[in-house]
Amino acid sequence: MSLIHYIESNGDEYEIELALDNSVMQSPAESTIDEILAECGGKCLCGTCHCYVDEDWVGRVGEASDAEKIMLEMVVDPQTNNRLSCQIVATKKVRRIGS
Repeated sequence: MSLIHYIESNGDEYEIELALDNSVMQSPAESTIDEILAECGGKCLCGTCHCYVDEDWVGRVGEASDAEKIMLEMVVDPQTNNRLSCQIVATKKVRRIGS
């Protein structure tokens, strides 16, 4: 299990355990985080799971695929740390240094 820290745009913060090999979208979409809609169910088709990855983690979560980059072109407030949470998978390799 990985402990993922989510911060909504209104400042509400959540820490949710996520099973390895699940996307960062899965547990929040099934819980109380209203801002992760996940309307397409994680198929990289709608962009409703858009998120900003903490700058300390950008290099650890891998790069966006071409399909994800196309979806990210529709983001209202684009930043260098844009991602779709359905495309970020929790793995043993993605860990904070010192963990």
